[in-house]
Amino acid sequence: MSERATSVTPPEEQHDDQDQNQNQDAQQPQHDAETDEFGAPSAETRAEPVTTGAESVVRALENAGVEYAFGVQGGAIMPIYDALYDSEIHHVTMAHEQGAAHAADAYGIVSGEPGVCLATSGPGATNLVTGIADADMDSDPLLALTGQVPTELVGNDAFQETDTTGVTTPVTKDNTFAADPDGVGTDVSEAFALAREGRPGPTLVDLPKDVTTADTDAEPDTPATPDTYEFTEEADPEIVAAAAEQIKDANRPVMLLGGGVIKGEASETCREFAIEHEIPVITTMPAIGAFPEDHELAMEMAGMHGTGYANMAITHCDTMVAVGTRFDDRLTGGIETFAPDAEIVHVDIDPAEISKNIHADYPLVGDADTVVSQLSHAVERSPQATKWRAQCQQWKSDYSMAYDVPSEQSTDEPSTSSKIPEDEPVRPEFVVEALDEATSDRAVVTTGVGQHQMWACQYWTFTEPRTWVSSHGLGAMGYGLPAAIGARLAADDDQEVVCIDGDGSFLMTLQGLSVAVRENLDITVAVLNNEYIGMVRQWQDAFFEGRHSASEYGWTPEFDTIAEAFGATGFRIDDYDEVADTIAAALSEDGPSVIDVHIDPQANVYPMVPSGGDNGQFALAEDQL
Repeated sequence: MSERATSVTPPEEQHDDQDQNQNQDAQQPQHDAETDEFGAPSAETRAEPVTTGAESVVRALENAGVEYAFGVQGGAIMPIYDALYDSEIHHVTMAHEQGAAHAADAYGIVSGEPGVCLATSGPGATNLVTGIADADMDSDPLLALTGQVPTELVGNDAFQETDTTGVTTPVTKDNTFAADPDGVGTDVSEAFALAREGRPGPTLVDLPKDVTTADTDAEPDTPATPDTYEFTEEADPEIVAAAAEQIKDANRPVMLLGGGVIKGEASETCREFAIEHEIPVITTMPAIGAFPEDHELAMEMAGMHGTGYANMAITHCDTMVAVGTRFDDRLTGGIETFAPDAEIVHVDIDPAEISKNIHADYPLVGDADTVVSQLSHAVERSPQATKWRAQCQQWKSDYSMAYDVPSEQSTDEPSTSSKIPEDEPVRPEFVVEALDEATSDRAVVTTGVGQHQMWACQYWTFTEPRTWVSSHGLGAMGYGLPAAIGARLAADDDQEVVCIDGDGSFLMTLQGLSVAVRENLDITVAVLNNEYIGMVRQWQDAFFEGRHSASEYGWTPEFDTIAEAFGATGFRIDDYDEVADTIAAALSEDGPSVIDVHIDPQANVYPMVPSGGDNGQFALAEDQL
């Protein structure tokens, strides 16, 4: 990833306990103060030097330009929170540490800068692990700070002791046990830089209580990776030249964009390359928004629940330019049937991903934006692929994502202006389209995991990067609501934030409503309620003879009433004629709102490629599985 400096506007809110004796000039924004490369006041302009390890940790966050931190208080992390009391960093007290990690993760996805989460030792730290693992699978920039028992008690099974670095080593890019109060701030600065640079990912610093309470006057370094950390920016010119020849001579080319395109700020470069050379574009689920889905070259998402036309393009292409993807099994299906006739040009910043799952004929290790720019300069003429583009358009017609709607409803017309059917259960696709129609192109969508996640992928038209926020590789139910909290704080004021959730996912983290209300966050949650763990039920119907073991609720709470109990605004949808007006009313709320949408409980997600199957043999209905 190309290095980026953080530009930060200090929060408008000031602590109520701020020194009332400051003169009037000091209370004005410090536009003329000397700042460092991250936009934070330089050491020379700060009034108070650090005096403890905890203050050094907070100073490191300030040096990095951190505006928000998400966490839950507790004994071993208390010194850090005491130091935060005097900081302008806005701490968001979450209802559960898993929610803190998901909120920080989503903040990093939307902002591009590491989100920060905090928790105490023992259960606080272990509750973060799901969110850390999610960030690791999806290469999201995240910094976790965990309290730890005093150093002398480590290994003695002290109260709330856990080997946090040991537990998290498999799911972090880097983690550190802070052992020295003079170096603890720099440990945090380095962890912040590592989370962001190269291939992003989660980092963790474990903070023993004696280290954070100890005296120190050591100012932390500004965020920088260690000298031993290296990543490649530019790909090998000879391989670039060979790949360019392959692209130029292709008859059936495609671009496959992965999440690394967005992480590497390469969306615009990839768009320009595809449009200049008229190459159809497919995305993985993490890359949704990297290429505008309303463009004629867009084939949209491929894989298990990808569009039929994207999977057909993958199956029949002869050249694939894959950028920033790890070729996971939900994308590829069976390895032996994935793009069987294609020469693979694989661009990735992490050499470990090259030929890990799919053999790369042209391995291009480097920063996505830089390498695609190299290819752009090297490709001398566009591939002659007129017939191929026509074929792709034909597949888009043959395998349209239109769905059966009762009565006279037509998906060819805007959802909310079509004739409304009566006495039929509401289709989830209809609700997603109505939400999309009611919001701007820059709206941010978060989801949990399950059928609702797939409907959101399939029926919301994404045109911009960093507007799709979900749990991809880990598939963590409960991600949607806390992610909406983090996304709201990272997004621009004029961007709506909509969480499309399922009843199963929402039940896992709905306590986050207390956070949304306390912080007065303008988010809209639409719970697609079918009283099932829907994706499990769908698989049980398809592969387990309809035996609904532990997937059928049969009853769910009234989520609109629960929302009201939390202090949010609750709505309910049972019929089609309620959809448009209810969505408009929920979006117009200044604070959090929840829509309990009772959908057709038998609605399923198609297309579908069975696990390990052939992408070109996707099913459009259960009897085709």
